[in-house]
Amino acid sequence: MARTGAGTTMILLTLAWTLLTASQASDPNVILSQEMLAALYPKLLSNGTVPCDCRNVQCDSVYWFRTVLATSQVQYLGRLNNANIANHGVGVNKARFLFKRKTKTSFMLNITKVTEEDTGIYSCVLTDRKNTEVWKSGILLLPGVIPPTLPPTTTTKAPIKSICRCSSRANGCSSLVLWPLVGILAALALTLICTLYYFSRLPKKCRHRFVKKRLLT
Repeated sequence: MARTGAGTTMILLTLAWTLLTASQASDPNVILSQEMLAALYPKLLSNGTVPCDCRNVQCDSVYWFRTVLATSQVQYLGRLNNANIANHGVGVNKARFLFKRKTKTSFMLNITKVTEEDTGIYSCVLTDRKNTEVWKSGILLLPGVIPPTLPPTTTTKAPIKSICRCSSRANGCSSLVLWPLVGILAALALTLICTLYYFSRLPKKCRHRFVKKRLLT
């Protein structure tokens, strides 16, 4: 079987699952899960585990299916009920495909020694005692495929806050720079006024002598 890229495989198998579930959408007793299709990348000859959670459904049984990429066919793998009694589909290897109940609200499918031929979407259908069916989107199993490399995460530095805490109405920090200058100018003006006032209070002779002395020096 020719190996395709992980992204292309994901698209093809997602389309296959969409076509499969679309035919069941008109049935009022069928609930289609809106979960995103996840992917697993087990190493060859390792064990693969596919979970199936009941959540808000009172699960009575779980049915397992596989959408085969090479033939675009859906294969019935088997069924497991609340009593942990398993029934495998025709031609399914009972030693490799193991159905288990993990908790009261979750099941799992264990596949031993996975190979490239096990590639496909492994999905489950949950049923309750009222025969309501919940179709899960499933897990895309890609044995021996290298997981795609995620782009490196970039950390954004927090903006440095200005020491100046000015309001926008004050035109930024310019007002804080101008206020000291205004104070200096006010002090100089006050000194000049006081000096002029002092000279205005002196007698004319004193002022004349002071000015003459300043000129001689």
